[in-house]
Amino acid sequence: MSDDVETSESSSELPEYSISAELLDRNVRIEFNGVTIVDSNRAILYKESRLEPVYYFPREDVRMDLMQRTRHRSHCPFKGNASYWNLQVGDRKIENTVWSYENPLPEANGIKGHLAFWISKLGISYNEDGEYQSQTTAIETHGSAFIDWILREAWDTENATDLTKRLGSVLTGAGMEVRRMSVFIRTLHPLLIGSAYVWRSDSEEINNFVLTHDTLSSPTFLDSPLIPIFNGAGGIRRRLEGDNPLLDYGIIKQLHEEGMTDYAAMPMTFSDGQLNALTIATDRKGGFSMSELGRLHEIIPVLSRIYEVFATKSVSNSLLQTYLGRHTGEKVLKGLVKRGDSEELNAVIWFCDLRNSTPLADSMPRDEFLAILNRFFECMVKPVVEYGGEVLNFIGDAVLGIFPLLDGGSTYQRACDDALSAAADAKERMKKFNVERAEEALDPLDFGIGLHLGKLTYGNIGIPERLQFTVIGAAANEASRIEGLTKELEHTVVTSSAFAERCSSPLTPIGEFELRGVRDKQMIFVPEDMPGF
Repeated sequence: MSDDVETSESSSELPEYSISAELLDRNVRIEFNGVTIVDSNRAILYKESRLEPVYYFPREDVRMDLMQRTRHRSHCPFKGNASYWNLQVGDRKIENTVWSYENPLPEANGIKGHLAFWISKLGISYNEDGEYQSQTTAIETHGSAFIDWILREAWDTENATDLTKRLGSVLTGAGMEVRRMSVFIRTLHPLLIGSAYVWRSDSEEINNFVLTHDTLSSPTFLDSPLIPIFNGAGGIRRRLEGDNPLLDYGIIKQLHEEGMTDYAAMPMTFSDGQLNALTIATDRKGGFSMSELGRLHEIIPVLSRIYEVFATKSVSNSLLQTYLGRHTGEKVLKGLVKRGDSEELNAVIWFCDLRNSTPLADSMPRDEFLAILNRFFECMVKPVVEYGGEVLNFIGDAVLGIFPLLDGGSTYQRACDDALSAAADAKERMKKFNVERAEEALDPLDFGIGLHLGKLTYGNIGIPERLQFTVIGAAANEASRIEGLTKELEHTVVTSSAFAERCSSPLTPIGEFELRGVRDKQMIFVPEDMPGF
């Protein structure tokens, strides 16, 4: 058997990299979720340098009825291309945890028709005698548990929360007895300064929370060991045993009260130099050993890069949603990035603007006017977003938004009711804003909202070096003209007949009006007497 697959680099000492296979004469059985998924006395023990042993089982000895083939593939330069299956037993499913080299390279022909299991995903392991043992023991027979994990498994985590959870399990599984671990990643975001992930050994869940820019001035943050780390002071170590331990930060005082004996905070540096932090604490007598901290320290550079991948993806999503909107950001992430990339969209078009903004801007300092303009946008935009709409453009003191139609050509359209509810909410917010202005002896602000329904082209326009994702088409222009009628009428919210036909809320026609640049007159509707109007 070993002649089929054994390869190694010749050397007078131990080979630098070697692979061998052995047909076992003992039985190996694996259970998952209380069900035996493989039971075989024909397993092949496959050994590869610096990796834990892998058992390959004949397909006849595996419960193939519990497997679902996937499109995932991987490549090994020694064995060839591997196909993958999901494993599902009862309500538990693990993706891509079974693989097979169905057409292996000639030197690995001995495992053709055999399957292997990613047993660490199953939460089990086995030793070379075919007996179960802890995952840590199996890994450490081939080197550092931390290094093997960071190279072989950490890359397969789904997000920063999953990575933190698995890291905590690896540390405790190696006997490090970490009781609390936190990871703080700074971020580029108009509202947030970063995300924190807190793991505890007595909880299965990660406490994940975000910190706002207001946090920077909070007493809790100012009394945190994170600040000197972010300022480049390096790591922080506090031994919490014995008489008069140094308790110079709030979190360290708290951990001391919880019975912790040791605390370490280490910087994690991203490729652009940004400093983040990883902290660990234990209640073990004597605290962390030198070798434990050393093994953790040596994987931090790679660990930082994995966190950076998740952070970069998160920042990209956040910034795209902030500057483009949620739906538009998703479109860009899915590849609609070239000039001319577009799609047809049926939607409610929302157009609004602030009345008399030019004389208002001329009457006060710039900063004061911008504060008023942003407050107006808060009154208008938050209802659009909260009711499922998308803001596409800020055009001076105006806002262009859409509520995509999700129910095809049906007579009733939920998007119309959502848009009308958003308009009522916006009007109520402006009413409160004007009450505040009245208390300061300031004139009330006036505004208009126009609602229309039609077909749009939704996509990228501009030049290759500067694109804008927006909507174009006659319906968008008509929505602007409809909103303009609010300057002449005694109504702040007006709608088109196309909108009124699809809306279940009561609307009253007030007459036909000419729209600038539109050939035919349009019947205009206004909301009846209802909350918000």
